[in-house]
Amino acid sequence: MTIQNDLFLRAARGEQTERPPVWLMRQAGRILPQYRAIRSKLSGFVELVTTPDLAAEVTIQPVDELGVDAAIIFSDILVIPEAMGLPYELIEKKGPLFPTTIKSGADVSKLISGEDAAAHLPYVYDAVSLTKKALDGRVPLIGFAGAPWTLLSYMVEGSGSKTFSKAKKFLYTEEAIAHQLLQKITDTTIAYLKNKIKAGADLVQVFDSWAGILSPTQYQVFALPYIRQICEAIDEVPVTVFAKGAWFAMDEIGKLPCQVVGIDWNTNLADVRKKIPGDKVLQGNLDPCQLYASSEKVRQATLDMIGNFNGKHIANLGHGVYPDTPLDNVKVFVNTIKDFRYSTA
Repeated sequence: MTIQNDLFLRAARGEQTERPPVWLMRQAGRILPQYRAIRSKLSGFVELVTTPDLAAEVTIQPVDELGVDAAIIFSDILVIPEAMGLPYELIEKKGPLFPTTIKSGADVSKLISGEDAAAHLPYVYDAVSLTKKALDGRVPLIGFAGAPWTLLSYMVEGSGSKTFSKAKKFLYTEEAIAHQLLQKITDTTIAYLKNKIKAGADLVQVFDSWAGILSPTQYQVFALPYIRQICEAIDEVPVTVFAKGAWFAMDEIGKLPCQVVGIDWNTNLADVRKKIPGDKVLQGNLDPCQLYASSEKVRQATLDMIGNFNGKHIANLGHGVYPDTPLDNVKVFVNTIKDFRYSTA
């Protein structure tokens, strides 16, 4: 199927574009009244994730409402632990909860992995296929997964945390078992992303949401080798790596065989330019809280961001858009980018 607006994919491949493409992490969500209307009729988030036609509907909502240059499939990174045999709950206003956590090598041995685990997620692949059909070539579709360390952190900790001290303790005290778990997660993630690509995903993004919790040494040992395996295995479509808080690892991230590197709002762009090879495209990095400012300040900050990148850029925030962000300001952000044109002089 020919994609009518292929700006995002052209940029991801490093091609010259007339302007930066734009999309937002968490663009399909509570910033949109259409999404809230659907959620109000359901038992909770998990029901929405596991109902393919509804997941497809909310995936497309920001394309209709905001006019973004890419859709990202509505799902959750924690479907992979569940497929491996570790179910989770999502508690309203509290976040994810794992009733059972990983504590020992025996716990890891019980988990299934790879294609066997990935086969437990047909509802995700169905959602991708339905979305792809409904988009009818309007814009590309992004698939995603959590990075192995980020998934391990939840599987060991049992919930979100400010410190993830249980998960980090696990790395220090159960190193061999941690590597076994990370490998199982990696094998499953590769199979899962490949299934998403078969179903229609045009690019995949790996979210290492808790990268910044680790020390530089721990990140070298427990995170980067597994992200590298994923990047090396996915050769069908471009890959984006977004490691939040990993400013200390930009040299190493720049060496990963991915096409796009996402950067958060705390990362110094001048430093990144020195560390990320010129053949890679950068994505980000406006502070999500900037969108709480006046519309004129949002517009100016967006133009400043574009100017700082000076090409080879996919416009986005430095993390997901917050649920109470004014919708009008989200539209200012998107429309400012859509109205922009690179100089041809």
